[in-house]
Amino acid sequence: MFFKFNLPYRKFWLGGLVSLSLALSGTPLVAQTTADSSDSGVKKPVASTKTKKKTSGAKATKKVVAPSGTPQGSRSVSDAANKPSTKSNTSKFKSSNVKRSSASRASAAAGAASVAAAGSMSAVRSNVVLVQDLSSNTILFSRNEETARPIASITKLMTAIVIVDANQSMSDIVEVTNSDVDTVKHSRSRLPVGTKLSRGDMMHLALMSSENRAANALGRNYPGGMTAFVAAMNSKAKQLGMTQSRFVEPTGLSSENVSSPRDLVKLLQASASRPAIRQYTTDDQHEVRSSGHATLFRNTNMLVMNPTWDIKVSKTGYINEAGQCLVMVARINNRDMAIVLLNADGKGTRVGDAVKIKQWVQQTQVIAGIDGVQPQ
Repeated sequence: MFFKFNLPYRKFWLGGLVSLSLALSGTPLVAQTTADSSDSGVKKPVASTKTKKKTSGAKATKKVVAPSGTPQGSRSVSDAANKPSTKSNTSKFKSSNVKRSSASRASAAAGAASVAAAGSMSAVRSNVVLVQDLSSNTILFSRNEETARPIASITKLMTAIVIVDANQSMSDIVEVTNSDVDTVKHSRSRLPVGTKLSRGDMMHLALMSSENRAANALGRNYPGGMTAFVAAMNSKAKQLGMTQSRFVEPTGLSSENVSSPRDLVKLLQASASRPAIRQYTTDDQHEVRSSGHATLFRNTNMLVMNPTWDIKVSKTGYINEAGQCLVMVARINNRDMAIVLLNADGKGTRVGDAVKIKQWVQQTQVIAGIDGVQPQ
């Protein structure tokens, strides 16, 4: 019986016969199957393609077997030869770590110094503060130091500079008169009218004990009188670069005697360069005799009597308009520091502030010694 098949069925029938014949003969179907897949338009699995590409592109790695007897975990000589060296990278890493560690310590020191400044200096109560390292002219701390204001008896430092620079004889006798009596603030004095002392003694008391009558008598006995003396004070201020300073009399009783903290640092430096002013401002006491009577005067700054302080120049001051004032050059940690404190409430406040500043400078400079960090 003969059956007539359509073309598709004939192909299917013939394919089946071929497959059966090949199966019986043991011939593999790989080539034919592959051809069929390609011709039929079926794409090869993506995963298979990628896997082949990765496998073909990878470099062959030779496995090195350690000789017998090699301890577990150790590399053989051939292992070491084949493995890239990390010695240089390790050195660089260590060097980097050292630099980072140093930078971290420096940063920590700077932060500690900043914290110390914030902690200690926030306790300073004077309204105006300036702390300057005179060795480097670095301002370590300042508060409200921009403007000029009344400076009270700090004026007497300028009075003494004018007297010293005029080369007037310190042995000449100067007498206190009614013209020297304070009629502005009505301040007290231990120098009665008629007291006669040497110019040196008058300047000593004016600087050490802030004697207003002594300071006024010095100005009055200047060549040309008080007018010439006040002119000399302002001329000296200009010469010293004190551009924000003005003087109208030699005692500081007038609130029109004004200066800025930065100008006062210049005044302190000028005072420190004159031995007589250094001595008179830092003596703890001085005795004078007038009309057969001995009178003992003491320093208005109690810190000069404290053995833990090394003070080069010192001056206190007070009037209502200026508040309690204290300026000094003190040697702290082998460096000269200018300290300016203005407009404090109470004598104890200005002294207490000076003590806090000294402690802060000492602490900050110790911290600054770490990795060369400078104070904030």
